Amino acid sequence: MIRTEEMILNVGPQHPSTHGVFRLVVKIDGEVITEAKPVIGYLHRGTEKLAEDLQYTQIIPYTDRMDYLSSMTNNYVICHAVETMMGIEVPERADFLRVIAMELNRVASHLVAWGTYILDLGATSPFIYAFRDREMIINMLNELSGARLTFNYMRVGGVKWDAPEGWIEKVRDFVPYMREQLQGYHNLVSGNEIFLDRVKGIGTYTREDAINYSLSGPNLRCTGVKWDLRKNEPYSIYNRFDFDVPVAESGDAFARYHLRLSEIEESLKILEQAVEQFPAEGQILAKVPKIIKAPKGEAYVRIESPRGEIGCYIASDGKKEPYRLKFRRPSFYNLQILPKLLKGENIANMIAILGAIDIVLGEVDG
Repeated sequence: MIRTEEMILNVGPQHPSTHGVFRLVVKIDGEVITEAKPVIGYLHRGTEKLAEDLQYTQIIPYTDRMDYLSSMTNNYVICHAVETMMGIEVPERADFLRVIAMELNRVASHLVAWGTYILDLGATSPFIYAFRDREMIINMLNELSGARLTFNYMRVGGVKWDAPEGWIEKVRDFVPYMREQLQGYHNLVSGNEIFLDRVKGIGTYTREDAINYSLSGPNLRCTGVKWDLRKNEPYSIYNRFDFDVPVAESGDAFARYHLRLSEIEESLKILEQAVEQFPAEGQILAKVPKIIKAPKGEAYVRIESPRGEIGCYIASDGKKEPYRLKFRRPSFYNLQILPKLLKGENIANMIAILGAIDIVLGEVDG
């Protein structure tokens, strides 16, 4: 008879596979996890409280630091909330630039998710390929915004700068290149027997679990729920584009892996259509006051980020700073289900389950 003894194990916050300064306190009995407790807050910067002393345009750089792998969508949600309160109509050319920037950023974000997840499981080459292709996107967004990670590109009423000459053509050329690489990703990893043994059937949950835990993005769609705010509640000019919302039924780590690659393909469809329909000329910024003051009242808007539903709530008392600001951060909500997924699991599956959720700690902590 084998006798085991319960042990408490700290995973992180320094461990690279925790995808940031995230600590997981797990109790293990032999190799079986009996309890898992996420410990967050190591990266908390008080963004929402700081915003109460900042003008609306000054808040935008703070959103870059939340989900730092998808700064463009963070930029957009705060601008969208203020524009909704003020009734500002964004010029068409600016809307196209916003969508192109957000979809490029979505592809870049999913490339990081793909590469780092396979690295978590022990393979190095996919990580190198992912960052090679992401670098092309980063270079394009750098040309557009002047930054490589914290873009700070959106403005209330439009965007900061117009696209430089020849930039749209670069995006057009990138689409077929990325499609070819995407097929290579599948050939390299998706059918690999070792990889499939590591991810199929682990971290499984049902549609009811996903809804009860307020999951969104691929973490929701992996259970068969076809919900994407770009389709279900279209914002900006997304209703002009023909694209699908990929779903899976198994609700396991492999389904979440596969969905992110499928979503890259759909983003490429949007980019392809956006560059073809891109207006030859037009304004990139609506006429807005130099000092923006949202009228008294409140507004809540939500959009689809690479990790799911990101929302922005603003309460205004008519001043140039918000009275209250609150973000719904998808990584924070998606992380809630982790203790349930880990209980009773073998410790060898712990990182594979965590990595499949695809969290960004800047967004978890806020």
